[in-house]
Amino acid sequence: MSDTIASSSGQLATLRVHAADNVRVALKDLPAGTRVVDDGRELRLTEPVRHKHKFSLADLATGDAVIMYGVTVGRATCPIPAGTAISVANTEHSTASTTPQARRGQWHAPDVTAFAGATFEGFHRPDGKVGTANVWLVVPLVFCENRNIEVLRQCVADALGEDPYRDYKRMARELLHGKRDEAREIAAVERLFPNVDGVRFLSHTLGCGGTDDDAQALCQLLAGYICHPNVAGATVLSLGCQKAQIEMLKAAVAERDPQGLRPVHYLEQQASTSEEALIREALTTIFDGLAVADRIERTPAPLSALTLGVECGGSDGFSGLSANPLVGAVVDRLVALGGSGMLSEFPELCGVEHELMVRCRDDSVAERFRALMEAYQRHAAQVGADFSMNPSPGNIRDGLITDAMKSAGAAKKGGDSPVVDVLDYTEPQSRAGLSLLCTPGNDVESTTALAGSGANLILFTTGLGTPTGNPITPVLKIASNSELAARMADVIDFDAGPIIRGEASIDELAERLLQLCIDTASGRYRPHAVRLAQYDFIPWKRGVSL
Repeated sequence: MSDTIASSSGQLATLRVHAADNVRVALKDLPAGTRVVDDGRELRLTEPVRHKHKFSLADLATGDAVIMYGVTVGRATCPIPAGTAISVANTEHSTASTTPQARRGQWHAPDVTAFAGATFEGFHRPDGKVGTANVWLVVPLVFCENRNIEVLRQCVADALGEDPYRDYKRMARELLHGKRDEAREIAAVERLFPNVDGVRFLSHTLGCGGTDDDAQALCQLLAGYICHPNVAGATVLSLGCQKAQIEMLKAAVAERDPQGLRPVHYLEQQASTSEEALIREALTTIFDGLAVADRIERTPAPLSALTLGVECGGSDGFSGLSANPLVGAVVDRLVALGGSGMLSEFPELCGVEHELMVRCRDDSVAERFRALMEAYQRHAAQVGADFSMNPSPGNIRDGLITDAMKSAGAAKKGGDSPVVDVLDYTEPQSRAGLSLLCTPGNDVESTTALAGSGANLILFTTGLGTPTGNPITPVLKIASNSELAARMADVIDFDAGPIIRGEASIDELAERLLQLCIDTASGRYRPHAVRLAQYDFIPWKRGVSL
């Protein structure tokens, strides 16, 4: 990003997101004649440019590529003089006829000298993986067990004195009774298992009544959670007659943990003598599991053991200008340090597939990406949907002129590093570097999938605000603008707003955010999603959700 930006008022008012871009973004409404300096070259706007909209930095001829985020986002449909606003009148979506800007094998890794030799304090597992948290997991194989899961959740919270809703319960009593009810006050007790971050309880609506593929996908997802490096062990509740059988889940777990290193307890209600017996047995496995998990302490681990999942939701017109490129810069730094990233939301990548394909490390990885994208589009067509190739009127008003421009902003969360692997839904991440993960665009379904494939820390960008979290993986929320960061300070963990105000560069904030990631992975910082017990879990019923 260039830092030599000026306007006629002397304020920083425009932004070039990537060094290869031939457009800049107006960060406020700019009148015609505004002076802009870009890398020492001065130009004046030929017409007014609205905030969040783009203008050309050089004369573009008909057919020339419009480049933003370092990738092709459109084609000039007529001559566009330097300083002219990019609009639907002079630019159209075009990728097939343009040459990708990226080149295989030509990635220039960022300078990571400041983090050379850096470590985080993690939980080392017997399989060699490292967790950023240490939780015991309680899982239902079918929705019929959700009620028992809730019973267990309340009983465990009460027994441990770690009810995350304690303050809200006190608030409700005060609202109802008009004063503080001392007799019913729930007191916090000393943590019995100081090395454990808690017990996490999943619930869902699947496991029976769907297709065989639905049952298999659920078992694969649950196996990803059970074998996750942040999970010490698990208790599984089954009714008995459902389609997603215990043996199916055991087989999925064995694929990920062939040596049986993770303790997993399977309980079947229809084989139990009573509900009370089932609950007693489940509680016993949970408390015994917590005692074992508590023996593990945090010890230093290299940053190569970190896998960042990246997600966006509740986006605004600044998300693709500040928060998303910032997260991409963090992913690039982690990859340069030997770590990994996962970019999901395949519908959000429609329009920049060609750029991602040339970033793939070899032809086989590129072919996997193409095949999965086409298969997803066929699934969507079967339910009467499609990946739209036209941005909405609201997108256009916010300056997103082409679908590729919108998608490039979303894809920027994955940075610029080579794509080393492409994963289908529920497949575990296994190669260091950046992987693409096939998920829908639905925020929680995609975040759920990122954790299921092994992300041990998730960066979630938002421009409007969202309370999304995950049961087993810490989720950091990055605001695209400072107004949101101030208004929802109890939800947002990091403010990318200084980028759009010209007060800090992406590189500067990337180093700060990477340090926050290290602090979070070490347990020194608790994300707001964890503090507020925002433990969202929604499996993807394939072919239904985009």
